[in-house]
Amino acid sequence: MPVARSQSASLDRKKFFGDPVLVITIIALIIFLALFILYPLAMLLMDSVMERDTRLYSVEPLVNGEKIVYVSEKGEEISDNRSPVCVILTSPTEGVGEKIVSLYSSTGLFAGRATMNDIEQGKTVYLKTVNSKDKAVYIAMDQLTQVQETPQTYKTNGRVIKKMDGIEPADLCIKLHEDNWTLDAFPRIFSDYTFNNALRNTLLLGALTGFGSLLIGLLFAYVDVYVHIRSRVTKKLFDVVSLLPVVSPPFVLSLSMMLLFGRSGLITRKLLGIYDSDIYGLWGIVIVQTLTFFPVVYLMLKGLLKNIDPSMEEASRDMGASRWKVFTTVTLPLLLPGLGNAFLVTFIESVADFANPMIIGGSYDTLATTIYLRITGGTYDISGASAMAVVLLALTLILFLIQKYVLEKKTAATLTGKASRGRMLIEDRSVRYPLTVLCTLVSVFVILMYIAVPFGALFKLWGRDYSLSFKWFEQMFREGGWKAFKDSFVLSIIAAPVTALLSMIISYLVVKRKFKAKGFIEFVSMLAMAVPGTVLGVGFIRGFAGGVFRTGFLQGIYGTGLILVIVFVVRSLPVGTRSGISALRQIDKSIEESAYDMGAGSGKVFMTVTLPLIKDSFFSGLVTTFVRSITAISAVILLVTPRFLLITCRINEYAEKGEYGVACAYATILIMITYAAILIMNTVLKYFGTSKKIKGEVK
Repeated sequence: MPVARSQSASLDRKKFFGDPVLVITIIALIIFLALFILYPLAMLLMDSVMERDTRLYSVEPLVNGEKIVYVSEKGEEISDNRSPVCVILTSPTEGVGEKIVSLYSSTGLFAGRATMNDIEQGKTVYLKTVNSKDKAVYIAMDQLTQVQETPQTYKTNGRVIKKMDGIEPADLCIKLHEDNWTLDAFPRIFSDYTFNNALRNTLLLGALTGFGSLLIGLLFAYVDVYVHIRSRVTKKLFDVVSLLPVVSPPFVLSLSMMLLFGRSGLITRKLLGIYDSDIYGLWGIVIVQTLTFFPVVYLMLKGLLKNIDPSMEEASRDMGASRWKVFTTVTLPLLLPGLGNAFLVTFIESVADFANPMIIGGSYDTLATTIYLRITGGTYDISGASAMAVVLLALTLILFLIQKYVLEKKTAATLTGKASRGRMLIEDRSVRYPLTVLCTLVSVFVILMYIAVPFGALFKLWGRDYSLSFKWFEQMFREGGWKAFKDSFVLSIIAAPVTALLSMIISYLVVKRKFKAKGFIEFVSMLAMAVPGTVLGVGFIRGFAGGVFRTGFLQGIYGTGLILVIVFVVRSLPVGTRSGISALRQIDKSIEESAYDMGAGSGKVFMTVTLPLIKDSFFSGLVTTFVRSITAISAVILLVTPRFLLITCRINEYAEKGEYGVACAYATILIMITYAAILIMNTVLKYFGTSKKIKGEVK
């Protein structure tokens, strides 16, 4: 038996390595995931535990014409020509003293240490320095007295040496890094009132939003699955409202809250005569986030409720239990793991949310907004912001792991399979009327919130002059609106097919192939779901502003559209991957095996057999990525530069300035774009999706 297993494993390995397309794909995926997900997070962690001290050191001993003294790392005389060599430099700053500096025989990410053999053979040796842009560069020893295009040499007072300056050896210095590993940033932020207040606020906000979303989501799911809604219009209204916030920009409801319930609100001021209404702060964010995230709970609980066998509940009813008793003693206990799962999902979404607290939070700071303000608010406290980001990441990551690997498994174990037969819907008026009225009230409120946005763009002056006008749309297009829509659309349309194809490839490898790195690829591709957008943005800044590990490698993508596309791909990858995995698990492996038996390689099988069978998921992932990208803000607001104008960043900018008319104009067109994309997707899937015949065969 062990021999058979060994032979089978050996055969699998030969088959695996005999498919170069598969091997290259896996290697490329691992590099991509490591470089654009793990690396930014690792740099963030490094910044939180490391203090970088940059100092000037005189290079006069290297350029004054005298014999250079080469030493070992300990400052001792070199005894072996193959040993790495260093030089001793002195700082012009009082009290700093000398520093032993290594020399290099090559440059870049994998720079090699120079030896005495290299020097005796006349090879070029380099000093690893820091230029005026805080980038690690290598400068050749014989070029120290030359002025480079990128400033690398300095005077003793720290001023950059320019072409018109006379260079004196005694006045020639370079910048060197000294990295000191320390945990001082964490005690500092934990003693910081701003951080502690933001942490408390974030946890409280997450708990309140989680419970609120759970109650409303459970209400809608229960009514959908258990209650007989006779009116088709009411049923359609509930369906629309329960899905509306999922595909809408994340800050639309915040704008609506200000328009309807703010100091100049249509309801508070115009209808109720309240002139000092204050909706900014905790409760404003809770209401907005609850209405934004409850559809997620609804979708999760709807599937769970459908899987409960109705015979269990009907048995309790036959024994005389009331509907409330049945719900609390039968239905609710079966749902408990699923409820915990849904609560944690919304809790994670809430604490990671940036847009709503930024717009409607007022003085109520959360961790996401505090990190953003710590970088952009003038203090530029990188180590403090990085430490805060690590705390926020640790919080969301722990909750994500509990949700994914504990509660999801408990939910699956509690509710397995499907209901044995159809459920008799509740006709009792004492149950049907109150639940329907509650859902209707919530639905009308949500619809009212969404209607307020386009009217906010059409009214001449909200709160004062309600005559219709296109002035805000005219101002929007006059002040860069066309560029914002073009940039957002182009970047999102580039990210969408890349993400859809990438997620389908990852899903295929996870479900259909066996190899050692499969667990790594699946975990890292899902990891972005637990990383708050603000944290990812800070990680990309620290990871690529100076190049990979500050070597300059890939520094060119920083500030370009490419890095924005990469962030869009990373943020949307988990959604597409989960959809692809679910679709692929329904396809019988014999369909693909027959293609392999006919001599097709893995690339051919994926493109001609697998992908056509899961093209519904592919198109769905395509549109989902487009919508998520064009409505994204938290991950890109720290990365976007004046070269690119994004719709979401413009909405945030105008909302912060109090120009809500222009913000609503942007939001109105953005909503139209997202719903047009979804309508196109539904049309494509209706006429060009997988046929019912094929679907029946693969199930």
